[in-house]
Amino acid sequence: MSRPAVEVADILRAQGRRFLQRHRHRLRFQQLKVMRAIASCRTAALGGHVDVCSQCGYSAISYNSCRNRHCPKCQVQARQRWLAAREQELLATRYFHVVFTLPQPLRLLTAHNPAVLYDLLFTSSAATLLEVAADPRHLGAQIGFCSVLHTWGQNLLHHPHVHCVIPAGGLAPDHSRWIHPRYPFFLPVKVLSRVFRGKFIAGLRRAFRRGELRFPGELSSLAAPERFAAFLRTLFRQDWVVYAKPAFGGPAQVLRYLGRYTHRVAISNHRLLAFDGTQVTFRWKDYAHGSKQRKMTLSAEEFLRRFLLHVLPRGFVRIRHFGFLANRHRARLLPLCRQRLAMAPLVRSSDTAPTDRMAWHCPRCHGAMTVLHRLTAAELRLGPPDLCTFFDTS
Repeated sequence: MSRPAVEVADILRAQGRRFLQRHRHRLRFQQLKVMRAIASCRTAALGGHVDVCSQCGYSAISYNSCRNRHCPKCQVQARQRWLAAREQELLATRYFHVVFTLPQPLRLLTAHNPAVLYDLLFTSSAATLLEVAADPRHLGAQIGFCSVLHTWGQNLLHHPHVHCVIPAGGLAPDHSRWIHPRYPFFLPVKVLSRVFRGKFIAGLRRAFRRGELRFPGELSSLAAPERFAAFLRTLFRQDWVVYAKPAFGGPAQVLRYLGRYTHRVAISNHRLLAFDGTQVTFRWKDYAHGSKQRKMTLSAEEFLRRFLLHVLPRGFVRIRHFGFLANRHRARLLPLCRQRLAMAPLVRSSDTAPTDRMAWHCPRCHGAMTVLHRLTAAELRLGPPDLCTFFDTS
């Protein structure tokens, strides 16, 4: 893939200081940390290393990555490592994709209470899938799935939703067989929507009683119990969106599919089209009008404001597993799923292919590049080193 014409880091370096002067009092520590990390990523500020080709001797200086999970440049290797670990957990069956989305009236409350409400989004959507799937009227099975949180829409506005990737079917209650779904969309979405709505609102009510919610600014009126109860009643009067796609293939396809969702950030550098120092233009897909490709131009200040809306709370886990794929069940139930699907026993391999795929290869002969010497930020501030000094020329 060619190098993008514009990067988020370019916008931060050009307008980050001005943005901080105007909005620092509104920014959380994690947002400040993300700004600093992305602006410094792969620059001398983070240090670097001298790499040399093991075959032809070609050498080059590489700057270190920030490895921040919100950085558009640092997700490729993280995604490859995660997918390599998941490869042995895939089952020989089709997979479904189900999306749970929070309604518009909840988004401002969610923006001011991200840790509480994102966690509630995970737990209520997972409980919904597990409960409906266990019902004999729908599937009558114990399922397992992976959930991934996204907080953005294509236009970078706040749009919290969870993507769930689910094997088609599950274990019978007595674990004696694999039960296949009877619906083309795995489970009925109208039932999922009603159950999800009920579970999320019940969780909201509990969080309010425990004093876990904040109501700053225009939300202040909701701090009164009677106003909050009225707000919850309005949520019950509207349909909540649960979207399901038909099955999209087996293990080979699901890895590629997961790779599109697991380590995304709010916007990739390749969607950025232009930056003139004050205005940012990027490409976005308008799902409300037939998924048409459109262009949007924002001031750099508004672009950064929208981008930073999607910085997650410190330590928040945005990829979670449930059911028989949950950490406490996986070792015991996943082999049983493989048996019931008549899959071959899993052979643990010491194959290092995932690591090899992530290695940097020599641009001249494609040999493996290895680190010869590490450089601190202080050393790099003195100027680019003479590469000859790192080789024994005697």
